[in-house]
This record gives sequence, C-alpha cells and structure tokens, in this order.
Amino acid sequence: MNKKNHKNQLLEDQVLRIAPQILELLKSVHQVELENFTMEIGDLELFLPLGDRIDRSATGPVIPVPLKPAELIPDHFVQPAAIYPGRIREVTLGATKSTGGSRKKTVTIGGAIAPAYSDFSKKAVHSPVIALDVFDMPVNLPKVLKENVAEVMEDPAEWARMNVKKFGADMVTIHLMSTDPLIKDTSPDLAAKTVEDILQAVDVPLIIGGCGDPKKDAAVFLKVAEMAEGERLLLNSATLDMVGAKTLEPVATAAREHGHVVLAFTGLELNNAKELNRRLYEYLPPEQIVMDLTTVALGYGLEYSFSIHERARFAALMGDTELAHPVISASTNAWAAREAWMQMAPEYGPRELRGPIWETTNALTLLLAGIDLFMMMHPAAVLTLREIILRLGSDLHAPGEMDNDWVSVRI
Repeated sequence: MNKKNHKNQLLEDQVLRIAPQILELLKSVHQVELENFTMEIGDLELFLPLGDRIDRSATGPVIPVPLKPAELIPDHFVQPAAIYPGRIREVTLGATKSTGGSRKKTVTIGGAIAPAYSDFSKKAVHSPVIALDVFDMPVNLPKVLKENVAEVMEDPAEWARMNVKKFGADMVTIHLMSTDPLIKDTSPDLAAKTVEDILQAVDVPLIIGGCGDPKKDAAVFLKVAEMAEGERLLLNSATLDMVGAKTLEPVATAAREHGHVVLAFTGLELNNAKELNRRLYEYLPPEQIVMDLTTVALGYGLEYSFSIHERARFAALMGDTELAHPVISASTNAWAAREAWMQMAPEYGPRELRGPIWETTNALTLLLAGIDLFMMMHPAAVLTLREIILRLGSDLHAPGEMDNDWVSVRI
C-alpha cells in the first residue's frame, strides 16, 4: 500500500470512530452546511412504488375522469325581432275582365316588410314570380337555349304559348328587337300587332321590352299602350336617356292614361335610380313603377349587382320611399357570360349543364337580395329557382319547427 492510500485509510478510520459523536451532535440540527466537500458516487438507482402501494393520503384526493357526454346540452334560439319602418309598395301586373283587361289572372309583386328570408316569422306578402322571354324575330341563341324553343322561334305567339303551357311561366316578356333602327326598324304599328297576337295566345300578364333606342322605344310604347288599354302591361323600360330625348313624359303619361306600369331602368347606381323615380312621380303614381337596377352575369360583377340590390332594399325598408318599389332581375343576362355557353376544357363540365347552372346562380343570388320578378329563359333554371322559392317559403322554416339534428339531416 502506497503512502496516499495509507493516509486515506487512516482518515476514514478516524471518521468512523467519531461518527456516533457526530450523529449525537446533529440530532437537534436542521441544516448542515459543508465546505470544500466532494462526493463521488457510482450508478444512481431510483425505485418507484407500484400503484397499489401508493400512499394516496400523501398525494391528495383522486380527481375522477369525466364521463363522455351521452347527449348535447339543451339550448334554444330566439329569433331577433327586427321591425323596419318602411315597406315595399305593391304593384299589380295584368288585369282581368272585371278590371278592364283580358287576363285570366293577375300578378302582384312587392309588399316586403323585411329583408328577403331574414325572418321566417314574417312571411313574404307575395312570392317572387318568373317571366320567360320571347323575341319578335329569330335571334342567335346558345345551342342549349335554342334546342328548347327552335320549333317556335318564327312565331312569337306560339313561343309565348309554349312558355306558359309547357314551362309554367307566370308572365311572358316579349322583346321587340326588330324595332331597333339598326336591325329591322319595324314600325310601332307592327310591334303593336305582335303584342296583340301574344295577348290573344296567352292569358298571363305581359312585359313589353323595347330595343333600347329612347326615341324608337317611346314611339313603340305609345302605340302598344293605346292598343292594349286596360291590360296593365309592364313597359320595359323608361331610362334617364329618355329625359334627354324628351320622351320620358309621353311614355309615362301614356302608361297612366291607358292603365299600364313602367319599368324604371338604371345601371347599378342608386342615385340615378332615385332621380329617375322622382321624374316619373311627376306623371305616374308610385304604384305604377317597378325598378330594374341591372343584373350582371356571374363572373362579370354579380357580387356588385347583389350589393346594389341589397343596399336599395335596406334603404327602402329603413324609410327611403324613392326606392320602395318592387325590383325585377333580368337573370338571362347570365348568358352574356361566354363561360355559360362556350366549349371549354372537360374540367369545366358540359355546357348543357353549365349554362343553366349559370342562370340559376344569377337568379338565386339576387333572390336573396329581395328580387320580386325574374326574367329567365332556360326551363331547367326556371324549375330549379321555383323549387327553391317554394322551399324557402314553406312552413318547414317556421320558428320552433326546425330539425335540431341539422348535422345529419337528409335533405
């Protein structure tokens, strides 16, 4: 044994001899502070007691594991009771024999007292109606539209009859395109004869569409209004351009004298809509005015068109009487979007479906903004929109009768 090991052994023996005395001294000591102390240890082993040997009294109370809920927490919904000071005026289109016309039935639009489908406790006074288009001359139509009416395109009266008998139109719109000075420049007398033929072919109210030329439209409307006195036609349309052409007054006056309604058309500008209505008030009672704020095709500004219609309806319900008129939508403008009818890559789907879906989307979007009357063309789009209108207006949505299992409910 070398000297170092011998020295360590002696030190260890001395510590062991005095250990009992040290322990006796430390009995009343709670804390020991060591200086210049080192300790060398080998492997450190920890022993954890098994669960059944745990002293639970030392670890606190056992927290129970929560049970899985067997059902949803019951709750209820209270529909906010919103009351608006304004009301949309009611306008009747068409007249029966008892009221000076020849229609079998009339159509009344407007009357809303709340935003569309915002409160199912306030049912719509009048359900939205649908008018199908007819042209007084053959026009270029997408194939998917033309195939439904190809056999009657040469005869506007038969076209109108098909729209009512086969496709269930509430109204018929006759577009007098041939009167356009840049197309055929058909005379007002011939245009009036076309309208007369359609009046005899169908017994629903009519919308009379002009060509867009303010002077020619005025001449046509004057002749048609006189010929169809008492029928309560919707003359489509009066515009601010007629103010400059000095034709607004005679058109509005003719509508008043012969018992018709005027469609006030403006392009996505509420200030213009209010100005045009103010000018019409000089010659017509408000109950003979319907508004067209312009419908823009999906993909070409439909969201802006929705915004304009929504703003107009909210303003009217909040008391703006200059905007408190029923509103029409030319949902057929959807076909102005080339994506609705042109041949495209397979991932866009067949155009036989794409076109009707485009028109349906246009109409459905503005239905939710409060449109009262839709001008449409494709029968499938008409059927779809009509079904949606029926569903939204049904008692399935009455307060307290909604299916609580809305997550898994089958529609």
